[in-house]
Amino acid sequence: MVVAEREMIEPGVVRGEWWHRLADGRVQCDLCPRACRLKEGQRGFCFVRQARDGAMALTSYGRASGFCVDPIEKKPLNHFYPGSRVFSFGTAGCNLGCRFCQNWDISKARQDDRLSEWASPEAVAEAAVQSGCRSLAFTYNDPVIFAEYAIDCAKAARARNLKTVAVTAGYIGEEARQDFYSQMDAVNVDLKAFTETFYGKLCLAHLEPVLETLKWIKHQTDVWLEITTLLIPGQNDSEEEVEKLSRWVFAELGSDVPLHFTAFHPDFKMRDTPPTPPETLRRARQQALEIGLYYVYTGNVIDSAGQSTYCSGCGAVLIERNWFRLGTRNLDSGGRCRFCRTPLAGHFSS
Repeated sequence: MVVAEREMIEPGVVRGEWWHRLADGRVQCDLCPRACRLKEGQRGFCFVRQARDGAMALTSYGRASGFCVDPIEKKPLNHFYPGSRVFSFGTAGCNLGCRFCQNWDISKARQDDRLSEWASPEAVAEAAVQSGCRSLAFTYNDPVIFAEYAIDCAKAARARNLKTVAVTAGYIGEEARQDFYSQMDAVNVDLKAFTETFYGKLCLAHLEPVLETLKWIKHQTDVWLEITTLLIPGQNDSEEEVEKLSRWVFAELGSDVPLHFTAFHPDFKMRDTPPTPPETLRRARQQALEIGLYYVYTGNVIDSAGQSTYCSGCGAVLIERNWFRLGTRNLDSGGRCRFCRTPLAGHFSS
């Protein structure tokens, strides 16, 4: 299948979707909850969407900040064809303003600073195939802001029997959400914290739209869902907040949604904040397990026990991990525990 070409205004610039014109002549972007209202020539908060000729334009189409072959566990996705390789890429810009951004050189860059590689959707998908990858991932910066490009790449990938993966903050509007996730097979949503104060102060965004996205993905789609929360010392790592977050995941999404607690390292505008102690991650993991979540992981630290997958029935190690390296595997060809036959939630192959 060849993806239908979009209207190209100039190299890297296409007509955008999810917008409407206001009575005063401005263009409102409906892609995400920010609803940026733009005069002619103005760019949105994400920088890559611009009002042009009385309409919306995406100015980073086909432009990438780099390509990389990763283990799928790096996304992180531990229950989506573990051990497979994923072809990863991003563009530039972001619709959140996280002061602690770990990819700030990409997400906060102006596109001319970072975007140098041109690749059509067909070329991206073919490169993934030639690299021996099982899936294509939109990552590094949030794919929501380049949704048109991501959707076209996803269609080209699926035509080649590749799976599609989005790594995102889940900050997306209702209409765009349906169009975007209809082309995704798996997603890791970065749930930054569990307070509105944190989202407002450190992300320049709001918590509730992310929670709505999470519930919608889990209950209204077949997209495989995993969640990551970066624990930042003194900001979102208290026992109380971890408990509230874990209880919400258990009550609203279910016990079988994998939850990753990962370590912060000083970066961007929070260089004075210390790294997350490994003990904080282990404590958070134990809290979530005691609440009833089956699959809770630690990340960005060396912790084989916290990164391995265990059977929810008998407690046996099903997939042993050390960082991104896999060891013992005790799954049968149907994705069940070899010892007690309890199914492991996710997507697996022999």
